[in-house]
Amino acid sequence: MTRPSPDETKLVLCVQFRFSFWSIPPELPGAIRQRYPQMRVVHLTSYDLIPAEIPDTDIFAGFTLTPDQLTAARKLKWFHVTAAGVAQLMRPDVLASGVTVTNSRGIHAIPMAEHTMGMILSLARKFPASVRYQQQHRWAQQEIWDARPRPTELQGSTIVIIGFGAIGTELARRARAFGVRVWAVTRSGQADASLADWTFPATDLGKVLPEADYVVLAAPDTPDTRHMIGAPELAAMKPSACIVNVSRGGLIDESALVAALKSGTIAGAALDVAENEPLSPDSPLWDMENVFLTPHTSSVSENLWPRQTELMLENLDRWFRGRELINTVNLARGY
Repeated sequence: MTRPSPDETKLVLCVQFRFSFWSIPPELPGAIRQRYPQMRVVHLTSYDLIPAEIPDTDIFAGFTLTPDQLTAARKLKWFHVTAAGVAQLMRPDVLASGVTVTNSRGIHAIPMAEHTMGMILSLARKFPASVRYQQQHRWAQQEIWDARPRPTELQGSTIVIIGFGAIGTELARRARAFGVRVWAVTRSGQADASLADWTFPATDLGKVLPEADYVVLAAPDTPDTRHMIGAPELAAMKPSACIVNVSRGGLIDESALVAALKSGTIAGAALDVAENEPLSPDSPLWDMENVFLTPHTSSVSENLWPRQTELMLENLDRWFRGRELINTVNLARGY
């Protein structure tokens, strides 16, 4: 593929999202213009403006393009996704386009690992119950102790991390500091042995789940991972075990999860994502005492956009030098 020089390149950036944090801040295009003053950099704040700008765009940075927009993008050579997930682009037209796709995996790893560790600690130490009793002005020592499962320690417990990429490995580093056994489940059955005590292929998930005290989902959203946790997998877990999902809601069969939580098949769940977001006000998950919810904020951090800027600038440098890009997506695998 012939890559145009900066003075021959048009870069368009556009993300319009109901949560303003995900919208591209002006500092990102500003940094690009400073690095490449000869390049045409267009920062759009509305998806409605894309059709007018996309036909002569060489590089697009954003979340997605519609099929019509992709067809109109006759010069498009590189699509940088400003998120880690790329399921929205796993369409036949994208796969056949020949466009290079990169994503932002890795830049969310630290806040997501810290958030996940906080959720696990909250489940172990019964922090959600303490907050509920605080709101009632009740000093509920006995009530918290009498509830099952009781407050416990992380030391000596086993965390099964499904997906051992940037998020999983950062979580493992933190979990090991608490004296936790870390088991990794990956597509290939391989992981960093310095961070995982045991590693298993995804095909052995059924053998691993009965040993877990905490199951953490940090795998990509692909057709292979859709509803990878359903009624059979939940039934295989200990009644005292908890599940934590910071990946995508579609990895868990939500109706099966609700049933397992109601019946006591598992002890609890901490969820940062839902199958359909925002979570419906009618969802039973809101009112379940063994569920801890956060509103898809595990990756939120004041450091995210500076990291995004650093990644974009590094990849632009690589692009114009003809080098391999960081975080190139394997379109056949979907991540």
